[in-house]
Amino acid sequence: MTTHADIAMISLDSSDPAAHAAFYAHAFGWEITHSDAEYAMITKDGTSIGFGLVPGYAPPAWPDDSGSKRYHLDLYVDDVTVAEKDLVAAGATRPDFQPGGERWTVLLDPIGQPFCLCPRPQG
Repeated sequence: MTTHADIAMISLDSSDPAAHAAFYAHAFGWEITHSDAEYAMITKDGTSIGFGLVPGYAPPAWPDDSGSKRYHLDLYVDDVTVAEKDLVAAGATRPDFQPGGERWTVLLDPIGQPFCLCPRPQG
């Protein structure tokens, strides 16, 4: 198979780039490589995630039957309960609607964007 591209960076819209980047730097253990009011970036091993200010940004509803969710991150963790407790202490919230049962736990990041904690596959 021919490779045509590699991901250079993922850019996410945000209402608070510095706080958004700080939260995900904490979640992933990545380094904050830039942070100001309009743009922030985290990096590890040559991969970066950028967070850009969008005036008037509004997070999607959760649950959202209209399908207006902008992105969704699934994070493998060793212990969902421990990760949930740590990330809630870091600024995430746990919505009431939890469709994953034992397969995943939905949290909302500090700007209201949903993401999931998934048990790391064994083996």
